[in-house]
Amino acid sequence: MKLLSICSAALRRLGVSLGLAALACMPAHAAEKIRFGLNWYPQAEHCGWFQAQAAGLYRKAGLDVALIGGSPDRNIALLVAAGELDLGMGSSFTTLNMVARNIPGRTIAAFLQKDPQTLVAHADQGVKTLADLKDRPIMVAKFSQAEFWAFLKQKYGFKDSQLRPYAYSSVPFLADRKAVQQGYITEDALLLGKELPTPPVSILLADYGYDNYASTIFGMDRYLAAHEKAVAAFVEATRAGWQQCIDGDYTPALNAVLAADPKHDVALFHFKMKQLKALGMVKSGDALQAGAGAMSDARWKRFFDTMSAAGIYPASLDYRSAYSLRFSNAKTGW
Repeated sequence: MKLLSICSAALRRLGVSLGLAALACMPAHAAEKIRFGLNWYPQAEHCGWFQAQAAGLYRKAGLDVALIGGSPDRNIALLVAAGELDLGMGSSFTTLNMVARNIPGRTIAAFLQKDPQTLVAHADQGVKTLADLKDRPIMVAKFSQAEFWAFLKQKYGFKDSQLRPYAYSSVPFLADRKAVQQGYITEDALLLGKELPTPPVSILLADYGYDNYASTIFGMDRYLAAHEKAVAAFVEATRAGWQQCIDGDYTPALNAVLAADPKHDVALFHFKMKQLKALGMVKSGDALQAGAGAMSDARWKRFFDTMSAAGIYPASLDYRSAYSLRFSNAKTGW
């Protein structure tokens, strides 16, 4: 108060009115900082976050948000648990895995209602549905064997004898017309299709009941409780960013992603956005009833029951402690 009085007196000597002097001397409210860890290098699947950043939605919400890019060697869950990041991007698996290890992490929003995970085959091999791949060799990454592969075994009878190493390279797939590999619906046709006479066939596992939420927001329980208002504002601004990306002009996000990662291909960004829109990756499911980022108890239960039956989690696991609908379902409808 003494400092405020001195400041006001000084301004009044310069002819400034008492009200304006007091206002000018009031300390500004600092924006609350949030360090958010992306699950990969900046890309179109992060559109809502970059849109909220570039369009000033976070700033208007009183937040100072740092979007920190991911990479193959960055464990976002570990960084959030250690407090080096405040919030992170993950999937349903992220916090279920944390809870299974007695780490109190919680998913609070999910912006991809459909996981983009696919199985990809060449166009001339008679593959039209998931059933056509049941007995074929498939290249699958090691970590994926405890995720979507476990789902395929439990729900559709796929067998480990089908597994082949996945080297994170398209060369083996392009060299063998009979090859099948894992992929993503947001990039398969563009990245693989340009090397083939006919675009490949992509089987989107979400269309077959793979209920994993993707592009989620998660945090530690202690952080969520201590920063409740800031977290709610972050989710709401991100929700608005995603709605702009899907229904409006995503150019601000595109420019922000390119600034963050100059190596990102512009055509790929546009293709990814086209896929996200055309396939209802964001605007579908729970989001239609409770807004972008929404989740539901029923879907979490269904997903957990499947993965528990597949042996990934014990049936006794308190899966409900891996998520909260408190922040994500604040709206009615899209």
